[in-house]
Amino acid sequence: MDTWSPPRPEATPLLQRAGRAPRVVLVSHDGFGLGHARRNSRIAAAVRALAPSAEVTLVTGLASHHAWLGADGVRVVRVPAVTKDASGRYVTGGADLPTTLRERARVFAEVVESTQPDVLVVDRHPLGIEGELRPAVAAARRAGAAVLLGLRDILDAPPVVRAELAGPEWAGAGRWVDEVLVYGSPSICDHVAEYALPVRPVYCGIVTAPVAPPRPLAPATGGTVLVTAGGGGDGDVLASVLEAVAATPRYEHVVAVRGPAARWTVPAGVEVLAPRDDCTELYAAASASVQMGGYNSAYEAVVSGLRPLLVPRRAPRREQAIRAGRLACLGLADVLDPGAGPDEVRWLLDRPRLQTGWDLARSGLDVDGAARVAARVLTHAGAGALPALAGAR
Repeated sequence: MDTWSPPRPEATPLLQRAGRAPRVVLVSHDGFGLGHARRNSRIAAAVRALAPSAEVTLVTGLASHHAWLGADGVRVVRVPAVTKDASGRYVTGGADLPTTLRERARVFAEVVESTQPDVLVVDRHPLGIEGELRPAVAAARRAGAAVLLGLRDILDAPPVVRAELAGPEWAGAGRWVDEVLVYGSPSICDHVAEYALPVRPVYCGIVTAPVAPPRPLAPATGGTVLVTAGGGGDGDVLASVLEAVAATPRYEHVVAVRGPAARWTVPAGVEVLAPRDDCTELYAAASASVQMGGYNSAYEAVVSGLRPLLVPRRAPRREQAIRAGRLACLGLADVLDPGAGPDEVRWLLDRPRLQTGWDLARSGLDVDGAARVAARVLTHAGAGALPALAGAR
């Protein structure tokens, strides 16, 4: 991969367009898991909160419908879904992959050309999973838009990411991207040191729900354990520990939220809830949680005041396992293997599962990412004076 030399700020002037609101387009490649679309929707809502007149379009490969997708006056455009199989290869549910990618390229470019955005925010893959974003990014650059690349806190194991950055997917990306935003904190992962990212990114903090007020300490017995499978298709990772959780005597109730494709044998006494758009209220009411290590669910539990037990997926990517280990090192979570027995599960659930009021602050983890990303986006859009938001670096 070539050394990145993003355009000098004066080469891409801030677009203070007289007489109209800022226009922002956010695109992501997701097909089944909710993570990318959920982050983009939170960023879109934060842009609208800072600039209510902003015209925000979110382009997604997510086929399912959710209350948060398209809320807050955000326009949603869907492209054909592309997902990953168990080996990590991209597949489609209908047409062959080349046909699907051509259609995605057409829709992406059409949205950019018709919207004429001031800012294009690309999630994770700078030119798409197979280069299908190249026409849209080129159109945005021709029109004078700023192009921002958003990366989550953890991408994968460092050797895997370094190989990806050196490969054809990222070739020339530095000539297209004005700024790289990391939806995370260097206390979790330094993208330059670990991935050899050849440009200094802006760390904006975790894009998640607002931090809940401090909670009182949990009683010695009683309360609810919440088991959540996340929004993807791999919630079966939790099936092996569900029975052990149900057998833990400390808690009065066990509530399990199925994932969209989870196949669980549910032990007696466990209340099962259907997949839902938003678990933040459930986290706020729970005394403990056992869950996978995905970005959205892990951080939603943490900001709700829980110290979750994370059962991370370890293949085909190491992302969840790395995130779980680092949150544990910060004192914000514990890690549980899928094959853990009842004694291990019971021992961990008997430990304090609620944070104290200072745990999150002491960890150094920045969780105000949505507002900071929105401020960066609107600054690139030339939206004028914005509230000062400390912490982005």
